[in-house]
Amino acid sequence: MSSRDPIRDTILALRPNAIGEISRTGLGNPDVIPLWFGETDLVTPEFIRNAAKKALDDGQTFYSFPGGTPKLRAAIQAWTMRWYGKAPEIDRIWVPGAAMLCVVTSLQCCVETGDEVIVVGPMWPNIGQACQAIGGKPVYVRLEDEGDRWRLDLGKVEAAITARTKAIFIGSPGNPTGWVISDEEIKEVLDLCRRKGVAIIADEVYSVMFYGAKRAPSFIDHATEDDNVFIVNSFSKAWAMTGWRIGWVITPKRLSSAMAQLSVSNNTGTTVFAQAGAVAALEHGDEFIAEMVQRCAAGRVQMQDFVGATNRVSWVPPQGAFYAYLRIDGLTDSLRLSKNLVKTAGVGVAPGAAFACGDGRDESYLRLCFAQDPERLKTALGRLADALNA
Repeated sequence: MSSRDPIRDTILALRPNAIGEISRTGLGNPDVIPLWFGETDLVTPEFIRNAAKKALDDGQTFYSFPGGTPKLRAAIQAWTMRWYGKAPEIDRIWVPGAAMLCVVTSLQCCVETGDEVIVVGPMWPNIGQACQAIGGKPVYVRLEDEGDRWRLDLGKVEAAITARTKAIFIGSPGNPTGWVISDEEIKEVLDLCRRKGVAIIADEVYSVMFYGAKRAPSFIDHATEDDNVFIVNSFSKAWAMTGWRIGWVITPKRLSSAMAQLSVSNNTGTTVFAQAGAVAALEHGDEFIAEMVQRCAAGRVQMQDFVGATNRVSWVPPQGAFYAYLRIDGLTDSLRLSKNLVKTAGVGVAPGAAFACGDGRDESYLRLCFAQDPERLKTALGRLADALNA
C-alpha cells in the first residue's frame, strides 16, 4: 500500500469551531437556555411554512433551475427594489443554496491556492474556515473598539493588502459585534479595491435588522454591475428561517454564465419547495421583519440594562444584528467559562475565542443572541449575572 496520503493537510487540520463545541455540551437539554446560535426562538411564520407545504402537495419535488427558480429570483429583484431603491438584473441574482454556500461560491470565483482574503473581524468563524478549505489564507484586520463604537481603520486594511490578496470579506451589520459600515466607509472600501484590483464579499444577511433607519447602508447603494463585488443575503435571520438553508448572492454581471455552472457543481440547485416559502417571505414578510426588529430592539434594551447593572461587563451597543458582544473584566479563557456556564448556570453562550482575530483579545468576550422571548432572556441574564458575580 502506498504511503502517500491524498488528503490535504489543510482539511485534516480543520477543527470544529468553538460555538459547536459549546452547543454540544447542552443542546437539547431543557434546563439550558440556548443563546449560543444566531437565531431567534420564534418558528418560521405560518404563511411561509404554508407556502412550502403547498409546493410539496403540488408535487414540486423535482430538479429545477440550479441558480434559483425564475419566480424566486424575480421576487428577490422586486424586494431589493423596495428596500434599496435599486433592482439588480436577474442574471446577477443567484440562489445556489444557503447563504454560506453563497459565500463559498463567491470565494471560489476569486481565490486560488495560496491566495489571501482579508477578513474584517471579529468575524463568524466559518468564514476563515471556508477560506482555508478552498486553499486560501484568511488575514484578519480587527475593528477598533473605541468604547462607544467599533471603527474600521481603512489604513490597516490597505496595509494588509499584498500581491496575493484577492478579496476582502466584510460583514455588516456584523456578527458578533453589531458594527455597521457607514456609507462613506463603503465608498472608501470600493475606491481602495478598485485601485488594488481586489474583490469585495459583503455579508449583508442582517441588513434589515438595523436600529438606526429602515435598513443598514449597503454595497448595493454604491457598487456598479461591473465592480468585483459579491453581496450575500439570507432568509435565515430576518424571516426566522435558519433551518431552511437558503440565501442569495448578487454578483458582477460578467459572471452570469460561470455562476450557473458553479451552482450546478456545488449543489445542483436549492430545495424547490423551500424556494416557494422564500417567495412568500419576500412578497408578504415585511410586517414580520418589522416585528422581528422590534423584538430585537427590546432585547437590546434588556442587554443594556444588564450591562449597566453588572460590574464586570461592558459592551459596545450594537448598531444592527441581534448580538451582544460582552467584554468580561478579568476573563482570559472564554471557552472554559462558556462550558462552565452551561453546566452550572444553565445558560448557553458563544465564547469570544470562536471569533478570534489571532491577537488573543477576544478571549475576554462572550457573545449572546438577544432575539429571544423577553421573559426567557430575563431568566438567562439573571443566571448569567449570578454566575459572573459569584
